[in-house]
Amino acid sequence: MLLRGILAGTALLWGVALATPETYATPEAIDHDSADPKTRESGTLRLRPFSLGTPAAASLYTTPPTPSPQDADTETDGPAHQLHSRPVSAKSGDTLAGMLTDAGVPRGEAIAAIDALKPLFDPRRIKIGQDLSIDFERDSPIGEDPGRFVGFVLDVDYAREILVARAATGDFSAEEKEKPLVAAAARAEGEIRSNLSLDGSKAGIPTPVLIALIRAFSWDVDFQRDLQPGDRFELMYDVFYDESGTLVHNGEIQYAAMTLSGIRRAIYRFEDKDGFADYFDEKGRSARKALMRTPIDGARLSSRYGNRKHPILGYNRMHRGVDFAAPIGTPIYAAGDGSIDRIGRNGSFGNYIRIRHNSEYSTAYAHLSRYAKGMRKGKRVKQGQVIGYVGNTGRSTGPHLHYEILRGGRQVNPMTVRMPSGRSLKGEELASFQKGREELDQRFAELALDIMIAGED
Repeated sequence: MLLRGILAGTALLWGVALATPETYATPEAIDHDSADPKTRESGTLRLRPFSLGTPAAASLYTTPPTPSPQDADTETDGPAHQLHSRPVSAKSGDTLAGMLTDAGVPRGEAIAAIDALKPLFDPRRIKIGQDLSIDFERDSPIGEDPGRFVGFVLDVDYAREILVARAATGDFSAEEKEKPLVAAAARAEGEIRSNLSLDGSKAGIPTPVLIALIRAFSWDVDFQRDLQPGDRFELMYDVFYDESGTLVHNGEIQYAAMTLSGIRRAIYRFEDKDGFADYFDEKGRSARKALMRTPIDGARLSSRYGNRKHPILGYNRMHRGVDFAAPIGTPIYAAGDGSIDRIGRNGSFGNYIRIRHNSEYSTAYAHLSRYAKGMRKGKRVKQGQVIGYVGNTGRSTGPHLHYEILRGGRQVNPMTVRMPSGRSLKGEELASFQKGREELDQRFAELALDIMIAGED
């Protein structure tokens, strides 16, 4: 039962402060006898015996020993092999085999290298923008011929890379390695002036983190109605940097709070003994409720629950759900765990899904443009799973999601219904959570102090 720790911090700009770096992945040992003085002094994590080429290919060779005076006149068999790399990025329509052969790798060798890769990575999953460094050796430092293919390094994600290398036998082998990263903490805070998305961006919160913030509070907060000018938000989240100091990943939110109409709501990330992580309030009650009030991101509440003049029929009638206006194709999430008990065309609702969550609650989603892959009657879905996409099917005046919560088979107002409670921590888990909560509060306060000190400078 561990609450992920937040590393020590240094301030950058208002709204964001970074923790003091620590090595996140265990570095490989440096051969200080082989490394040159500059390498030893800079603390380079991986020995690079050649001035050209990637660490992956360089690791295939050893640095030639410095000749002694009595060996100075010894003849060599020929010029030393020169190692060089060709970096490429995947473009639309590219395949891994095509990227290798286009760089000058013989087709048979490309296939052999890819076969070695397959146990660690499906080459069909190569994505646009994914980086590949292809390594060759040759006798001459210049020339059109790339030389002998000796391997490649595939950038899998911000934390991992796969090294494919040719052995002395000519066979290829693959190894996955963690990249040396520096983990830190970032702080952001601000005031609501127009909406959370815009004001959060102005405070320097990256879009993925902002989306995670909205989702974390979406069980209790109506982001269309509850937020008022003057309300405030604050959060602390993980960030990761590579060896050059470049930000490569924004991680999990560890702490967040929103002050709405003077009422403060705080949540903390906690990982239980089974490794399951979730957000809990100050008393150890899960921020996650059984059902989400808003199963869609970035949408505008366009029509509320209650009597209204129907925009197409022209007369007043009860609107037994809420409408969220959003562009066609916007993902729609399952509001809670459950199973699909109806899917397909449903009269004026157009494309329609209804999910049964338990014996009392169901939710319904209407006017979809299409369903997510694999959706069918009887399928089990998890809370937050994409089930379909916003559309304009059925009786509709524009793209939107019509969302209903049904209790005992009758529609209720999704914005006011008291949501079923989630999990509450007890006993040793609660004690562990409270200890971790105090540590997060202290870390957040220290980041605030860093900002003040930086401002004084």
